[in-house]
Amino acid sequence: MLENQEQEELTTVRVQDPRLQNEGSWNSYVDYKIFLHTNSKAFTAKTSCVRRRYREFVWLRKQLQKNAGLVPVPELPGKSTFFAGSTDEFIEKRRQGLQQFLEKVVQNVVLLSDSQLHLFLQSQLSVPEIEACVQGQSPLTVTDAILRYAMSNCGWVQEEDTRPALVAGAELYSSCAGLGSTPVRSCLKPPSRWSDFGMEDNHSDSLDSPTEQPETD
Repeated sequence: MLENQEQEELTTVRVQDPRLQNEGSWNSYVDYKIFLHTNSKAFTAKTSCVRRRYREFVWLRKQLQKNAGLVPVPELPGKSTFFAGSTDEFIEKRRQGLQQFLEKVVQNVVLLSDSQLHLFLQSQLSVPEIEACVQGQSPLTVTDAILRYAMSNCGWVQEEDTRPALVAGAELYSSCAGLGSTPVRSCLKPPSRWSDFGMEDNHSDSLDSPTEQPETD
């Protein structure tokens, strides 16, 4: 009976469509579309679409570990100090790693009970806004924030995109409606700086000076 119930509740999460934001500036970074479709009662919205950058994934993992106690949290794809292969290969490898991370997280009952995870996956709130919402310092409850986003076009619209895939194995999807962003075509040539190939601990937002070789995290 329990086995059948588990089979009935399915959650599909996909990390897709890497895009370069703030192209041409010193704080350029790549973010990824997270598409989630589920019939699980654990989720407020059954279909959602958000865009998140790598440092937000790092924040999420730290919060999940803090609240999960002894329950192990899946690993994120690691940082890399120097480019290993071409930039698009690195981004594709990271995309795959982020997807594997989320696939494992949403299958863990303990981690799935964390409100921060739901806001991360089903709202476009920033990290400070997520923290404020969970701590009751926001006019919106967690459920209200998710439902408000779900009611907007960018919360659920998914349209197939006919543009060529820009990284190996990337699926042909557009960005979330209403979340205007620059296609990651620029990732095919190394930008002058990548500020979000990783998340710095106890460092400023600047990873390197203009005279240094750009780091990949």
